[in-house]
Amino acid sequence: MIDLLCERFAIEPAVRAAAKRAYERVEALRYPAQECVKIEVLRAFFDEGVLESDLAGTTGYGYDDAARERYESLLARIFGAERVLARLSIVSGTQAIVTALAAVTPPGGTLIAAAGRPYDTLRNAICDAPFSLVSTGVAYREIALLDDGSPDTSALEAALSDGPCTVFVQRSRGYAPRPSLSVAACGAIAACVKAASPRSYVLVDNCYGELVEEREPLEVGADVIAGSLIKNVGGGLAPTGGYIAGRAGLVERIAARVFAPGIGAGLGPSLGFGRTLMQGLFYAPLVIGETLRGLDFAASLFAALGFEVDPLPGELRTDIVQAIHLGTRERLIAFARGLQTALPINARFMPEPGPVPGYVDPVIMSSGSFVSGSTIDLSCDAPLRAPWDVYLQGGIVAEHVALGAVLAADAIYSGTSSPMKP
Repeated sequence: MIDLLCERFAIEPAVRAAAKRAYERVEALRYPAQECVKIEVLRAFFDEGVLESDLAGTTGYGYDDAARERYESLLARIFGAERVLARLSIVSGTQAIVTALAAVTPPGGTLIAAAGRPYDTLRNAICDAPFSLVSTGVAYREIALLDDGSPDTSALEAALSDGPCTVFVQRSRGYAPRPSLSVAACGAIAACVKAASPRSYVLVDNCYGELVEEREPLEVGADVIAGSLIKNVGGGLAPTGGYIAGRAGLVERIAARVFAPGIGAGLGPSLGFGRTLMQGLFYAPLVIGETLRGLDFAASLFAALGFEVDPLPGELRTDIVQAIHLGTRERLIAFARGLQTALPINARFMPEPGPVPGYVDPVIMSSGSFVSGSTIDLSCDAPLRAPWDVYLQGGIVAEHVALGAVLAADAIYSGTSSPMKP
């Protein structure tokens, strides 16, 4: 396949040789966790007993929406949650997370970010934007990860001595040169919190991590998780939406903030998208397996070309993001433009850095998905700042990720007068 791809797209010889070696290695990879995830999703559907009549949705207020109720019940089974709030009106993971944080952290309360500085838009919503959580009187502090990327449970335990608080855990790396956290690492944070301050809550940003590992954060002690429906669990089909899952009482409290006290989770139309949401969830493990294979190819390719990558080829993956250290502004822009030429929508566009709400630095991104902003589809983005890392995300088909990675590498190589040397 790689020989045909490189011939068809006239790829530079050095990139072609590295791609061939990377593909041969990835072909032999197996992901045991994905086999377990596939079984769990199948079991959820069989245990739920979805009927064809459940696929129809409602409009308006959405009272007694069978599709919504079935979908939320399926997610509850898969996540190990007592209750799930999954609604089209929650349009992003950031909205879901901030809403959950605001609901469980009262004015005058304390919010601790236990995995260091959150990604730009979320930190902006917590600290800096008008009407941020801090502006309501919430006290906020960050505890950096240790040098090896693991949680600093000693510092966290000390911070919890002041009384009950909300502890926030961001699984994915965001735009930071740090590893994504495993479910086990989330569990270590939850265990520390419950031992030091039993009345504190642990809320995990689950974006990009769903269905990658055998377990989810709720199964290792987290109280609430939140994320987007158009990433992992959407399977490339979900049109929009976000979810909040966890302990029933906390999800009910959050639902009262999303809608209104006294109404809570009792409304929210699925608008006929119940079929698409459930079908996307059914396909999600297969899609994520393809994503992981494709990202491992990208890691192998760029490592062979001399670039630093995280995770390393063959290393355990805990989310659907591959970081590649490109080292210069020029390579970063070339990567994004090369990847864009592989995307099914807007392949003829040329990405340019520009301002994005919630980000301090200009951001460049490649995106050509069928659902706007769906990072389970192949995409990349990066702020234009040192250390000039790009974040490659998603991919519905492994061969498509491979094509994108090869074209991105070729764009970097073609833009130099000599072979790439990071």
